[in-house]
Formats: sequence, structure tokens, C-alpha cells
Amino acid sequence: MTSNAKREAMCLRKLVSRLFGEKLPTTIIHCNNQSHIRLTENLVFHDRSKHIDLEYHYIRDMVQRKVIKLKYIATEEHAVDILTKPLPLTKFAHFRGKLGVVENVSLAEREC
Repeated sequence: MTSNAKREAMCLRKLVSRLFGEKLPTTIIHCNNQSHIRLTENLVFHDRSKHIDLEYHYIRDMVQRKVIKLKYIATEEHAVDILTKPLPLTKFAHFRGKLGVVENVSLAEREC
């Protein structure tokens, strides 16, 4: 999943830098996999990490060059879950607020 976000971030960074000719600050990608974050930050290879995809080595390189930064976010705080999973009403309202979407009561009343 991080690979897809990284690809999108790199494409958007290239587009913006070519359009505006600016050097962009570090792009932060939120990730809930702590071992993945540690693996990108640690330059030492361990026995358990010898069969890692090439994609992860590229992410590690981007992290070392400070182009992207992986930041941990708890699984319970993934606001994107509102788009991918059925949620209880309390969590739905919490994530809806985090996304900046507000309930329009006047529209809800008109439809009834």
C-alpha cells in the first residue's frame, strides 16, 4: 500500500516541480506498519530482511534522501476507512469531521 502512495507522491512532486520550478519540501506519507517504517530508516540489512522487494529499497532511498517521510498513524485513526469500510456511526462521524465534511441538516430535512 505504501508503494502505491509513494508512486503517486513522486508523480505529483515531479509534476509540481516541473510546472512551477520549485524545490518541494519533504512529502509525508502516513503508514500503520511500524516495521516497514523502521526498515526504511535503518540502513543495516538483517537476515530476516534479505528477501525484500525492490520497491522497498526505492522507498528506503527516498527516505534517506529526505524526499518522502513515512509517519506512523494508528490503525484506529485512518480517516480513509470511511471510504473503504462500513463503520459504526460514532467512528463515521469522527472521520467525517477529520475530513472536513459537515452534515448539511437543511438538505436532509428537504428530502424527507
